[in-house]
Amino acid sequence: MVLSDRTIREEIAAGRIVVEPLGENAIQPASIDVHLDKTFLVFRNSRLPYIDVRQSAEDLTEKLEIEGDTPFMLHPGEFVLGSTLEYIELPDDLVSRVEGKSSLGRLGLLIHSTAGYVDPGFKGHLTLELSNVSNLPITLYYGMKIGQLSYVRLTTSAEYPYGSPELGSKYQGQSDPTASKVHQDFQRG
Repeated sequence: MVLSDRTIREEIAAGRIVVEPLGENAIQPASIDVHLDKTFLVFRNSRLPYIDVRQSAEDLTEKLEIEGDTPFMLHPGEFVLGSTLEYIELPDDLVSRVEGKSSLGRLGLLIHSTAGYVDPGFKGHLTLELSNVSNLPITLYYGMKIGQLSYVRLTTSAEYPYGSPELGSKYQGQSDPTASKVHQDFQRG
């Protein structure tokens, strides 16, 4: 069951849902608006002919930070990692979905490729997978509304919420856009 604005407010008041800072008028009928932070991971051209998922991807990107009212220019076909300005926490009986704002989608901006699901127990800033599928560059500004979080209650609390030692959660506590850590799956055997 998707949580309504009333239930979202109750869960925030009880300290079970954390969204900090919680923007003015951020709570929508069935979601919370989130904003774009100022740091991006941009894929640089590499001498490598492909991305090997068994190797760390950290060397494939460089960190860029926008300042003040200077926009980040997302070019057609470009893919970068960004993050939410908001720090979020989920209890062990709720999941969240991060979705783009329809007004931005109508311009060709996608904010996630496949990672729109936030596990129960997650704590940190969300890494966004930003893509421009239009044929014109799109300007992105620090603090702009970039997406929305909806919440769904689980049938029971998760036995092993995200961050549990049994899971080997790779992104718990992230504060900046975080490069893929899929290579760790191969190291665990």
